[in-house]
Amino acid sequence: MNRVELHGIPTESPRFSHFGGGESFYTFPLDIARLSGATDRINIVAAESGVVSLGVTDFARRDLDVTGELRSFNSTRRPGSKLVITVLAKTLAFARGADRNYIALTGALRKPPVIRRTPLGSTICDLLLAVPRRAGRCDYLPCIAWNRTARLAAELSVGDSISLEGRIQSRKYMKTEGEISTERTAFEVSIRAILSPSESFRLSRPGP
Repeated sequence: MNRVELHGIPTESPRFSHFGGGESFYTFPLDIARLSGATDRINIVAAESGVVSLGVTDFARRDLDVTGELRSFNSTRRPGSKLVITVLAKTLAFARGADRNYIALTGALRKPPVIRRTPLGSTICDLLLAVPRRAGRCDYLPCIAWNRTARLAAELSVGDSISLEGRIQSRKYMKTEGEISTERTAFEVSIRAILSPSESFRLSRPGP
């Protein structure tokens, strides 16, 4: 399972991304407000046919519904590989409504969980989930659990199959290379609930 449901506002009109499978693909950023007032900016990739179906070429600042899947790939455009996270849109539609950021995933734990504490005292656990696609490929998706959910998630083992629900979040961080620091954006799934079929427990705790 890999299902994404979003509602937000594009900050730019689509620009060409790449060509694949006989079709052109376009990309644009989608801003989604959190209840806290912060904003997640998520990169959307859509086939040209989906963009054309909207009937306009400039749809920045219009309310937009997006459904699709969360995808990952390693970019080699700069030294060292970089995991790039995007939403591959299946449907696009203009619609008024409240901002929405929902994702449901099922996959297998790829690496041992890493549990740590934030400077403010929250407990968090980092997970890397391998979510299968067709044709034997997988998307490797970073996920983060909070507090009680984090402590229980830390007991999972590599290879465990889990399902989860949450939201896609973006966060800024500083990357230092030599004497140069640059601001970058990381993307991850903030987990609201985890279901582990192998151990039959459900965890429901919202992240911040």
